Amino acid sequence: MSAQEIFLKQSIFTLDDLRASLDKEHSRNQRSREAFVSYHLKHGHLIRVRRGVFAVVPPGGEPETCSVDPYLVAAKSAADAVLAYHTALDVQGKAHALFERYFFLSGTPLRPTKFRNYRFQGVLCPKALREKGQEHFATTIVDRAGTGVRVTTLERTLVDLLDRPDLGGGWEEIWRSLESVEYFDLDQVIEYVKLLDNRTTAAKTGYYLQQHADALMVDPGHLDPLRKLRPSQPHYLERGKGGQFNRDWNLIIPKRLADRSWEQVT
Repeated sequence: MSAQEIFLKQSIFTLDDLRASLDKEHSRNQRSREAFVSYHLKHGHLIRVRRGVFAVVPPGGEPETCSVDPYLVAAKSAADAVLAYHTALDVQGKAHALFERYFFLSGTPLRPTKFRNYRFQGVLCPKALREKGQEHFATTIVDRAGTGVRVTTLERTLVDLLDRPDLGGGWEEIWRSLESVEYFDLDQVIEYVKLLDNRTTAAKTGYYLQQHADALMVDPGHLDPLRKLRPSQPHYLERGKGGQFNRDWNLIIPKRLADRSWEQVT
């Protein structure tokens, strides 16, 4: 396969992708692959966006200024990468605001990296999922410029953001983004909460669903399993942030969130 054919196939690729694309003679020879990459980097056909990940410079483009799809970079940053948290909302068209931080899940700890103004943060997949071999539970493949990208479903993203609000841009951004989703498979939401086996996250999810019961057609049959999983003692919805005590879920809700203060007219 020629360089042009490889570059047309994927705008972002890894060394593993290159190994699969080159003919058998080259794929057996690591030095040939290294020489291939070095040649095209030197001649401005490629950009190294992080170790082992390269972006193709389109014909007539300049390496310093050509556009690079950050979602594909995040998706190629680990062999098992799954776009998640705010990035999962964004790539599925549900984020309220655009970020320059891109999150992906992986079974391997990875250091954050930066390319231009983009920041890429790998997040270790929750231990409960790794122990059960359920890392890909509630994930799907979406097309991104002809490349299949694995991403958490909106149902899993809902729970993940409540579990890790620090990866969602704050409660206003999380609430506004999630409220743009017209439908959730609530059975999948509950099944995922059970897999995580985290009482505080179960309570947070129950609180969110109760707050949006009419819009999401939530009935007691959805909330009762979550109530059984709630903590026996009061827990903070956001660690270290005081506020109003919600007895139903044994949660202390930050006042800004309980009052939805971002909606108040000043």
